[in-house]
Amino acid sequence: QVRLVESGGGLVQPGGSLRLSCAASRSIYAMGWYRQAPGKQRELVARITSGGSTNYADSVKGRFTISRDSAKNTVYLQMNSLKPEDTAVYYCNAEFFGDTYWGQGTQVTVSS
Repeated sequence: QVRLVESGGGLVQPGGSLRLSCAASRSIYAMGWYRQAPGKQRELVARITSGGSTNYADSVKGRFTISRDSAKNTVYLQMNSLKPEDTAVYYCNAEFFGDTYWGQGTQVTVSS
């Protein structure tokens, strides 16, 4: 079993920044962030493996950066130049021996 604890969501104006954090209860192969806006399907935002390989959704490339602190089993999502269309519930995701785990979700709202 893996427990994920997220933090860092909130309300920010367009062009602003936020950093999300997700702490896992144990070492994880791959961790990532997904998001789900009202009426839309959950989509991958960014993912990072234990080796440091990353991939991003096209819509966030150049604006968001995913990183991890392996010693703390924590993944971060630095979100810059936020747009209203980034508004969603953001979920931390972890892959562990073929199983997938989800955090409880944190709301990110980009609005003036």
